[in-house]
Amino acid sequence: MAKKPEEIKPGLPAWQGTFGDLMNLLLCFFVLLFSMATMDAAKFEEVAASFSSAFGIFSGGEMALGQGALIGDGVSQLNELSSYINSMGLTQTGEDTEEVKDIEDQTEEEILEAAEEEQMEASQELAEQIQEALEENDITEEVSLNYTSQYVQLTIQGSILFDSGKVDIKSDAIPVIDKVGQILETFAGGTIEIEGHTDNVPMSSGGKYSNNDELSSGRALSIFNYLVANTNLDPANLVHTGRGEYDPIADNSTDEGRARNRRVEIKIYNPLSANY
Repeated sequence: MAKKPEEIKPGLPAWQGTFGDLMNLLLCFFVLLFSMATMDAAKFEEVAASFSSAFGIFSGGEMALGQGALIGDGVSQLNELSSYINSMGLTQTGEDTEEVKDIEDQTEEEILEAAEEEQMEASQELAEQIQEALEENDITEEVSLNYTSQYVQLTIQGSILFDSGKVDIKSDAIPVIDKVGQILETFAGGTIEIEGHTDNVPMSSGGKYSNNDELSSGRALSIFNYLVANTNLDPANLVHTGRGEYDPIADNSTDEGRARNRRVEIKIYNPLSANY
């Protein structure tokens, strides 16, 4: 007896229906995601570059930071941050929204003023600690102190350190330099700048140094060499320069003024300084 042919059922196989339903669900899911967070590719790349620049600036050192370059770059990025967020479809609620609004409300000048105030507070705190150390070491008459938002400055008169026209440290000044070195070891964690200064009286002919520029540089180098040889300070953090007669703090027309201008300044940069 011949086999009865198998009856073919109308419609698609069951597995194709399940597969089609799954594809529809996935399509709806991705369409929903796309509608909730549509991004402008160009603006997204701009945001990524901004954040990369902001975080990468720290590794650039002094050349990248300059005189407030970090703050200026950060301000320009903050001013555009809100528009970037809105253009990418991202929103904040509650405290996040208030924080963004606070950033938007701050002007560049206000941000710079706040940064300057914070740096000044850091210098003031460091100056108070160093002043106390100067008093404990009984060298306040030999070493004067002042500070800016960038650094705390110790000033030692040239007559204490050197004979006229010389760069060799006087034996009487060694105890003072030793105590200053101990203070630097304790409180200076970053850059220390040693500057030599002179008055405007020309150098006498026949001497080792032909002008005040060379003399001031030689004196700064003498202090540098002594600190390197007699302290644990990292030489990589020590900078020595000669400023000659070009940065006076008193009138060169009087003996008293010229004596004040002959000096060595040691600048201790605070941790918030661009030169730290």
